Amino acid sequence: MKLKIIVLAKQVPDTRNVGPDAMTPEGTVNRSALPAIFNPEDLNALEQALRLKDQFPGTTVTVITMGPGRAAEVIREAMYRGADGGYLLTDRAFAGADTLATSYALATAIKHVCPDADLIIGGRQAIDGDTAQVGPQVAEKLGLNQITYSEEILSLKDGKITVKRHIDGGVETVESPLPCVLTVNGSAAPCRPRNVKRVMKFKRCLAPMELPQGTGFGDLPYASEYEKKPYLKLGQLSCADVDADLQQCGLAGSPTKVKNVENIVFKAKESKVLTGSDEDVNGLIKELLASHTIG
Repeated sequence: MKLKIIVLAKQVPDTRNVGPDAMTPEGTVNRSALPAIFNPEDLNALEQALRLKDQFPGTTVTVITMGPGRAAEVIREAMYRGADGGYLLTDRAFAGADTLATSYALATAIKHVCPDADLIIGGRQAIDGDTAQVGPQVAEKLGLNQITYSEEILSLKDGKITVKRHIDGGVETVESPLPCVLTVNGSAAPCRPRNVKRVMKFKRCLAPMELPQGTGFGDLPYASEYEKKPYLKLGQLSCADVDADLQQCGLAGSPTKVKNVENIVFKAKESKVLTGSDEDVNGLIKELLASHTIG
């Protein structure tokens, strides 16, 4: 069995380093002011896709990411770990998209790139939004079954996939026919590390958006490599390429507006150093009981 797998991945601002300039005047995240990283749960999703590739020879794993030129780094990172290639969905019309506009853009890209995909896998949620809405919305727009909160793919045979999902009430085992959309929890298996040989092979991969303005691949150092090795040219899609409706993209198609982003640091009002003596322990218990923290 050969599978066609799409992995939805996102380059996100590192929300652990939010500063005073983290927001733009329009109320969107100022991504240029924050370090960019591979969304953690998308790495968990990538690992599930790569395990299927290992299990079923001939399977292809294609990454789709939406963002500015620098977001192509996500595709390269995925290729270093085992993905076959990817597409950068980039256009000024996509800027400022909320989950509704993002899922619309991704769904149109999937229809363009691989309308017969067997599996579409993404992380449960991105750390810059924490909504967990994009995956389910993509499934709805494509008219596909979906399994959310996935933790492990248990089996895939006879056109059906069996998945263990981790939810608040415990663990469920769910079966769904293919094609299907999966969203993967951070509690799933971590992604494998980079492969050195693949890093050397794909380190010069570029999307057209990353080229210096007014230049082409032929103007770059090692230009002959791009002629001999087509896989070094990453796919790039614009709004027009995927025939997207401009009114459903970016800010125009985003009913959700972010009012503010803040970095909140919890600090103790006071501290007390206790020893292990019976007197100190008994005193602490009495304080906790009096404040109804326990009991």
